[in-house]
Order: sequence, then C-alpha cells, then structure tokens
Amino acid sequence: MNKWNRDQMAARVAQNIPEGAYVNLGIGLPTLVANHLPKDREVFLHSENGILGMGPAPAPGDEDYDLINAGKQPVTLLPGGAFFHHADSFGMMRGGHLDICVLGAFQVSITGDLANWHTGAADAIPAVGGAMDLAIGAKKTYVMMEHLTKGGESKIVSACTYPLTAIACVSRVYSDLAVIDITPNGLLVVDIVDGLSFGELQKVSGVPLNQ
Repeated sequence: MNKWNRDQMAARVAQNIPEGAYVNLGIGLPTLVANHLPKDREVFLHSENGILGMGPAPAPGDEDYDLINAGKQPVTLLPGGAFFHHADSFGMMRGGHLDICVLGAFQVSITGDLANWHTGAADAIPAVGGAMDLAIGAKKTYVMMEHLTKGGESKIVSACTYPLTAIACVSRVYSDLAVIDITPNGLLVVDIVDGLSFGELQKVSGVPLNQ
C-alpha cells in the first residue's frame, strides 16, 4: 500500500497553513512541519515551553540546547522571535490566541474527539503536556498521525476507547494515507495518496467516509 512518508505528511500540513497564522506544533510528527513551511510565508510558530517565532531545525553542529521546543529538540529562532515564561505561554494557549495547533493522536473519533495522551495500558506512561489546553484553546486543531496502528487497526474510530484529551475539537486529520475533514455531515476525504483508491481507503478505515 502506498503511503506518504513523514516529510511528505509534514509538507502536506505546511501547505495548508496560511500567511500570518499563529501555530503550535505538538511533540512528535508535528514538529516536522516547521521544516516545510514556504520561506516566503510568514508563520509564527509557538511552543508551550515559552517560544514564539521558531524557525526550522538547526543545521547539524549548530544546535543550541538552551533553545529547544516542548519535545526537547533544538530549534532556531527567527528575527523578531522571543522566549518567555512558561505561564505566559499557557496564557496564549488558553486565551484563544493560536490559530492552529497540530497534534499527534492515538485515536480520533468521527465526531472529532481526540485521544492522544494515554492508551490506558497498565505499563503506558501518560503524557498530557499541553495537549488539552491546545486542543480547546486553538481556533483549529489538526491531527497528524499514521492512519493505522502497528496491528493494522484504524486510528479513526466511531468512538474513542482511550482516555480523551478533548471532545469534538479536531477539524482535520492528516494521515499517511489521506487528508480527511471532520464535518457535521461526517468524514470528508479531501486528498488520498497516489495509487490508493477511495474504496481501499474506506476498507482500511472501518468508518464511513464521504468524497
């Protein structure tokens, strides 16, 4: 089955982030989006540990480990960028000042519920971070994730079985197979990876899809 790789997924997200947007990129896959934003487009990247105005990842050898994102990865700071107190950063998130957040997920329901902090397994390490604040504080929440689990089960589900991060917050899913909008009329497929038919996507997804 054809799939977008992680950089292709990140590039697909980046092309939909508009000029002038204030955006938080969650830990994991979403951090790659910073490397694919068009150089002629001004986007303000925010990190909950207290940065606004992040640029792409530094070149090898140029890392400054005093300047990191929420995932403890070294980042760059664009001209005009700033760093500040953690509490101020969460104030931005909770105050509705972010246009978009891009988060990873374990599950997304057909109504846009998000589960991304704990699988419920006894040996799993829960990691809430700022996801709950972002999911309800940002004007739009996008999810970037692999479409299927390692066991081949769809991560887009009728109802989440993992502990919820937030209810009805996700507006769009970017997976390695497709881009899907969550609408009042159901799941709308916006884009599919080359070589994969709508019927094949429907079969592996296990939930009703619309074109």
